[in-house]
Amino acid sequence: QVQVVESGGGLVQSGGSLRLSCAASGSVFGTKPMGWYRSGPGSRRELVASITGDGLTTYLDSVKGRATISRDGNKNTIVLQMNSLEPEDTAVYNCYIEGVVGIGHRYWGQGTQVTVSS
Repeated sequence: QVQVVESGGGLVQSGGSLRLSCAASGSVFGTKPMGWYRSGPGSRRELVASITGDGLTTYLDSVKGRATISRDGNKNTIVLQMNSLEPEDTAVYNCYIEGVVGIGHRYWGQGTQVTVSS
């Protein structure tokens, strides 16, 4: 069994910052790729940021320069720091961990709501 637990969402004013955390636990061996997707009102799901087991990162174009994804050492715990938040960042953010039981397979967290007020 693998558990993925997110925390850190909430309501923030435009221009503010949020720190989202995600921890995977259970039968996870090794450092796995992890990342964050988001689903906003009226928009399709999009990959916000990801980090490989080796620490390579990718970002959605619209958050580059405003978001930083990082890993806690070699643990399967990641943090997404988002600054200069905009109303367009309002979404449910879901964390995943990949490759625990096979290439491409993902476990997901329940999601955390981020609301940015203008």
